[in-house]
Amino acid sequence: MSSRRPEREGMRGKQPGPGRERRSDGPLRVGILGCGKVSHLHARALAELPEAVLAGALSRSQDKAAAFAGAYGARGYSDPRGMLEQAALDAVIVCTPHPYHADCALSFLEAGVHALVEKPLASSLSDCDRMIAAAEASGARLATVSQRRWYEPVLRVRRAIDEGKIGEPALGTAVILGWRDRAYYDSDPWRGTWGMEGGGVLVNQAPHQLDLLLWFMGPLVELFGYWENLNHPYIEVEDTSVAVLRFENGALGNILVSNSQKPGIYGKVHVHGRNGASVGVQTDGGAMFVAGMSQVLEPPVNDIWTVPGEQERLQEWQRRDESLFAAVDPTTYYHRLQIRDFLQAVATGGEPAVTGRDGRRTVELFTAIYRSQRDRRPVSFPLAAEEDRGDFDGRLPGGRAR
Repeated sequence: MSSRRPEREGMRGKQPGPGRERRSDGPLRVGILGCGKVSHLHARALAELPEAVLAGALSRSQDKAAAFAGAYGARGYSDPRGMLEQAALDAVIVCTPHPYHADCALSFLEAGVHALVEKPLASSLSDCDRMIAAAEASGARLATVSQRRWYEPVLRVRRAIDEGKIGEPALGTAVILGWRDRAYYDSDPWRGTWGMEGGGVLVNQAPHQLDLLLWFMGPLVELFGYWENLNHPYIEVEDTSVAVLRFENGALGNILVSNSQKPGIYGKVHVHGRNGASVGVQTDGGAMFVAGMSQVLEPPVNDIWTVPGEQERLQEWQRRDESLFAAVDPTTYYHRLQIRDFLQAVATGGEPAVTGRDGRRTVELFTAIYRSQRDRRPVSFPLAAEEDRGDFDGRLPGGRAR
């Protein structure tokens, strides 16, 4: 790869405008769309940022919106138009269930309000494309949440690749082995359904690791994958998926993600170089994290590091990362770092570190796995949205292996 710096891809074609004109020189006015569990993480992170103020919260239920907003000194809304007209927003953070991201964000993007969308950007490529088109047309910035890019051991891996310490990346792997029990799926009515969650482990738990794999390895050219529900008969969606990848630079890759293995969890992304050296990060460990229901139990750490001359530093880095983990609230600390990056892009007219197009690439990856199983063949990149199949990229009956 010619460059391994974090992508700051601008809008293609016509240069974007500045988005909606700010109404004051004070803190940026931010709204939260959706008042579920993860919304509280964003509200708490915003409260720690002097450059922003939570100006409103939107929910289909006025009572729920009012209760959520009141807890953070804001105003609740049940109507997007009323929020647009009254809240004088500079930006919104979208925290609704995945299939509703686009419909919720579009009216704000079309009005030039900048949008940071929780992962994944959407559950379908067509929804991604609608949001990207709206942002390009209005000049609004569109970003997607991938706060693990700010983990210190993740940045260490990226720097090692940037600096050529492993040579050209030759093999990349992403693994998540964890467990979701029935209580988890019963905790919200949208969980475990195609229509309201949009998918299973690929759509909900894996996007962070898939984003990191793409960030480390670069664009994909081909994928072959499978998905299955191994031991969750009470849900519609997949709990396990595997895939084999080929990247644009000739590197190979592998994905194994599952909610069907217990106890606890571990999530790992490893990169092996053409000079024989390997670097990697365990992004998640201890137990599955559920926003508003549990805590992050183990710090992210580099779990493999064979760069010549640096092997002995692994324990030092692990101690340093464990110390930071103990000193902060990891459920909000990294969200705060990404929200600050997004707000700086809004304020300066720059690009956020994780753009809407980055978010689309993750959706493109898991969409390719669904289509590969449906079509029983490798899938080539790039992928266009399917508008005429009616099977949700192979996720609906007829797309599953039998």
